[in-house]
Amino acid sequence: MKIALLGYGKMGHTIEEIAVKKGHEIVLKINIDNVEEMTLENLRRADVAIEFTGPESAVENLQKCFEAGVPVVCGSTGWLNKWDDITTYCNERDGSLVYASNYSIGVNLFFELNTYLSKLMKDYDEYDVKMEEIHHTQKRDAPSGTAITLAEQILQNVSSKKQWVNQPVDNKEELVIISERVDPAPGTHKIKYTSQIDDIEIIHTAHNRIGFAGGAVKAAEFINGKKGIFSMKDVLGL
Repeated sequence: MKIALLGYGKMGHTIEEIAVKKGHEIVLKINIDNVEEMTLENLRRADVAIEFTGPESAVENLQKCFEAGVPVVCGSTGWLNKWDDITTYCNERDGSLVYASNYSIGVNLFFELNTYLSKLMKDYDEYDVKMEEIHHTQKRDAPSGTAITLAEQILQNVSSKKQWVNQPVDNKEELVIISERVDPAPGTHKIKYTSQIDDIEIIHTAHNRIGFAGGAVKAAEFINGKKGIFSMKDVLGL
């Protein structure tokens, strides 16, 4: 499989290493120093594009992939206010997209665990729930896309919480997400239910980028030759 890497930072290098070990070929590498090389002609050399840049460039990158007819795996976060526009653009051009806020297999299992726990806790009003996420200082969005996914899962099931907020508050209807940026920290997410009697807490801690990169390559293998919009639940068969 021929892969275009849109975003060639630390994550892009790790994706390249894993992809090459699996027998794939990297035919295009785009970073801030060579954005002029991201042409439709160059994109069409690839079977799949893997996009890990940032919220300021992700939408345009996705649109170019759809125009080129190249399936794309997107791991950029912070742009989902444009989600409806992107899905419409993708469908109109018979495109292919896998989007996930986190490609780690462990995190996606954690998503399932979080959903199940929130369903168990929905009838126990004596528990309050809060969240914490810790990442490296180069991460530009806060809260993380993974934290937002986790929060939205909780909001779907715990009716006492009406919205998430990214700062401490004294309002029982708001789900607090505390964001910390420290180095080195590939990523930690905590969900804690607290009562006067006890605490229930689930935690996922990433030790490195390998899990994220490996999941992105797996998603690329999944979407190659497919049409439509998919998530990691589709990739993993969850």
